[in-house]
Amino acid sequence: MTEYDYIIVGAGSAGCVLAARLTEDPSVKVALVEAGTADDKTEIHIPAAFPKLFKTPYDWNYSTSKQAELENRELYWPRGRTLGGSSSINAMMWVRGHQADYDGWEVPGWSYEDVVPYFKKAEHREGSNAGDVYGTGGPLWISEQRSPNPTTLAFLEACGAHGLTKLAELNGPSNEGYTQTPVTQKRGRRWSAADAYLHPAMKRPNLTVITGAHAKKVTFEGVRATGIEYGDVSLTASREVILCAGAIGSPQLLLLSGIGEASHLREHGIEPVWESPEVGQHLEDHLSVGILYNCPEKVTLVRAAAGAGALVSLAEYLLFKKGSLTSNVGEAVVFIKSDPALPAPDLELIFAPGPFINHGLDAPTAHGITVGVVLLQPDSVGRLQLASGDAADAPQIDPAYLTGETDLRRLMYGVRYAEKLLAEDALKKYIGTPMEPYPGADDDEALARHVRENSETLYHPAGTCRMGTDEASVVDPELKVRGVLGLRVVDTSVMPRINRGHTHAPTIMIAEKAADLIRR
Repeated sequence: MTEYDYIIVGAGSAGCVLAARLTEDPSVKVALVEAGTADDKTEIHIPAAFPKLFKTPYDWNYSTSKQAELENRELYWPRGRTLGGSSSINAMMWVRGHQADYDGWEVPGWSYEDVVPYFKKAEHREGSNAGDVYGTGGPLWISEQRSPNPTTLAFLEACGAHGLTKLAELNGPSNEGYTQTPVTQKRGRRWSAADAYLHPAMKRPNLTVITGAHAKKVTFEGVRATGIEYGDVSLTASREVILCAGAIGSPQLLLLSGIGEASHLREHGIEPVWESPEVGQHLEDHLSVGILYNCPEKVTLVRAAAGAGALVSLAEYLLFKKGSLTSNVGEAVVFIKSDPALPAPDLELIFAPGPFINHGLDAPTAHGITVGVVLLQPDSVGRLQLASGDAADAPQIDPAYLTGETDLRRLMYGVRYAEKLLAEDALKKYIGTPMEPYPGADDDEALARHVRENSETLYHPAGTCRMGTDEASVVDPELKVRGVLGLRVVDTSVMPRINRGHTHAPTIMIAEKAADLIRR
């Protein structure tokens, strides 16, 4: 079959939601097109194994351009290339953000009050005592940590001793305070968007899932989207083409299809269908810097990495779905303000009960802990452009890290705040000397150098197909691409401003709401 009502490009978090929701109507025929393969690799389903998926065929393995403010480094950006997308390779943290995020978008229909029902529609919150904060009947399981590490529990105790607010649940209107991280797991197993939405829907005869199909472009008749091309194959859509390829893939595909800044398109031999100069602009990301300490007690996740400890951990996981392998690595979070006058937190501290070095790709040589300091509301804004007119070539990604006036200062504030937490008595037996590459925070110059030399992405690109009510925005409040017909974008690229949380939960919410908009 090559003719469908809807063609969805990208089987990541948003694409899985839409494929499931739209095919609830048996009269609607949907094709879901994914460049990657099936999500059948063992490491996808074992929570703590996710770094083993980085720089493999399950990862797009992107790199940024050289970042002038980060010692001219090119930063590695993993993105999921399999069913479930990045929800199949992420750290499983379910973090909606703050009420101020959605109200701050100032887009009709997307206020906090408007979007909360869609979060709840998605959620199946297990073991929650938080009243009406979460949904409990949705397909996406949100669970407590099954086997939190002793160092994590000590870190939470230290937060309380420091006077921070303990959050009964992370995902209420305000996230200022500290708590264990709720995770997208079901009984100790990763529960991706593919697990929650797509695999049940694949039993329906009106859904066709095509893997190994890297979309080259959207096809048009005049200004109406008619389908897509991948390889030598053309698919047609009688109703809509829906791009769910993420904050990198969706703007790239719009540009390849002739929607973008006309001069940039013509540079790459692409004739414009519609001039939309903001495609690829407004790129935002959460930059993170890790501080690491040796741990005198041999209780961290390192024990599951090799030798007898690894065998014990594997047995514990396989038999009981408990133990170190159920860890999402980022086991606890703290949200703070760098300035008390701010309306909401602008910094996040993520506690990992192990040394998380080079995205977890480097094997730890000793027991240790990591606190990742995350800048949630960067002043820095970058952009994405084509490198060529060939879809096989990765686009040029320039997040312009630390070009914003306050970003370095606020990250340094976050590091010093984390140091105060780690100095609390509750952590005394777990915190030793600084671990490479962290030099300690005694000297401002050395700390600034550490931030520039070691900061990395927290994997949250957003904003490259900005939603808005103004004519310059790429998509309107119904996520329709301006200037053309039959084409929408549904993923983190439509966010007008990056949220004060993580991007998986908002992506699911955006897709749940989009399904209603499309069916309406």
